[in-house]
Amino acid sequence: MILPFLIRYFISFMNLNRIKKRIQYKMENNFTDKEQLLKGLFEKWSGEDAVTINKLPQSGSSREYFRIKSNDKCAIGVFNNDYKENVAFIEFSKHFKKQGLKVPEIYNENLKYNIYLQEDLGYETLFSILEKNRNKEDYTEILSKQTIRVVKELPKFQFKAHQGLDYSNAYPREAFDKQSMQWDLSYFKYYFLKLAGISFDEQKLENDFQTFMEYLNNVDSDFFLFRDFQTRNIMIKDDQPWFIDYQGGRKGALQYDLASFLYDSKANIPQYLREELLDIYIESAKDYFEIDAEKFKKQFYPFVLIRIMQAMGAYGFRGFYEKKTHFLKSIPFAINNLTWILDNIEFDVKIPHLLEALRNITKSEKLINIAKTSVLSVGINSFSYKKGIPQDTSGNGGGFVFDCRWIHNPGRYEPYKKLNGRDQPVIDFLDKEIDMEIHLNSVYTLVDRAVERFIDRDFTHLMVNFGCTGGQHRSVYSAEHLAKHLKEKFNIKVRVNHIEQNILIEDYKI
Repeated sequence: MILPFLIRYFISFMNLNRIKKRIQYKMENNFTDKEQLLKGLFEKWSGEDAVTINKLPQSGSSREYFRIKSNDKCAIGVFNNDYKENVAFIEFSKHFKKQGLKVPEIYNENLKYNIYLQEDLGYETLFSILEKNRNKEDYTEILSKQTIRVVKELPKFQFKAHQGLDYSNAYPREAFDKQSMQWDLSYFKYYFLKLAGISFDEQKLENDFQTFMEYLNNVDSDFFLFRDFQTRNIMIKDDQPWFIDYQGGRKGALQYDLASFLYDSKANIPQYLREELLDIYIESAKDYFEIDAEKFKKQFYPFVLIRIMQAMGAYGFRGFYEKKTHFLKSIPFAINNLTWILDNIEFDVKIPHLLEALRNITKSEKLINIAKTSVLSVGINSFSYKKGIPQDTSGNGGGFVFDCRWIHNPGRYEPYKKLNGRDQPVIDFLDKEIDMEIHLNSVYTLVDRAVERFIDRDFTHLMVNFGCTGGQHRSVYSAEHLAKHLKEKFNIKVRVNHIEQNILIEDYKI
């Protein structure tokens, strides 16, 4: 009797060891459950159990972000396979925080598994605020107020961030030098000019590239260069700008970041305001260093050019090469910026063949009309399961159907019975429900991906349905929140139909 028991025990022990080794192998090779690793990191930092872990929508990079909450604390968990980029962000953040700059605090890190925790700065970026208010009467006032704050804060960031910074952590270069410029210009040439079919003389263009790089490289560059200083990388917290995504930062010239911000295609700041903001920046910069306004402006527009070319290279790579066509939608905005510069600025560097190639871009009917494809329309319905799932009137045969009946129902309580999911008391009730937060974050992840793919493939219609018992509370609340989320994130048309409430919104506005 003892021998069979020992044999079974030995086999179980060996199996357990094999399982442990497989787990260890997975962890050491990054075949990990990212959420579980981040949960452990969060709980070690907070001393509390994580209640929710929700993946945030992914942007252009491969980094993955998760909002992690306990009962009393919240943090953003990050997974990024690029170890050197992680080191750059973490070390920069720690230094910037010591300098009193508005950046997220690093709470905890485990670079062995490429994860770290950073401060949660909320949901609002400068880009989302501008998009949300773009159609309002006081949009110009909102735009001016927000951009002035950022422009006034920028020279402080460039100056203080540079003081005592260890640039050996910068990645992939310690400075925006000729090598960095060559990468950007080659990116522009091969992924934009060639793929867009713009004609140019390669040798003459390369000669101008060399002249252009020499000019830019001679501009004073003893400052911190953020590199990707644009509206999506500026968070608004307590009505003040905070800064993220500076892991590509390095030593460089002041003009580059200002050019990135003022000529960000998606922000589409009007030219008159750009000129005002340029003057405001120069006045603010005088608090930190000596600056010759006339010389600064002369050197500014060449940096606008290289930044536009870098952005166009990215649009070409993502759009023409990777076939993500929504990146091509920004090209007409970049062309408008380029046209104004070529028509109004006289450069003090001789680059005739580069300017000719840029002028050819502005004349390209193909590129000018690239955004004139059909806009995706998303139809969002709330309905009652008692009356059945809505029919798809677009002729595509249906879409997403999300069941809200598992979530706590406010309709069970007398104060809410005659209200619906658009009424504030019901909104307040469901805002407090963790299950609703989990539900919507899962919906956002799935629908966001579908919208991106539909835009890429030039589809024109997507249907999303939310059902609950009566089509009154949970489904209405969910439909409204998805509509708001999509309008803030995408340039699409959203149609909302609360079927049981007889409420139809043909063109949903925030």
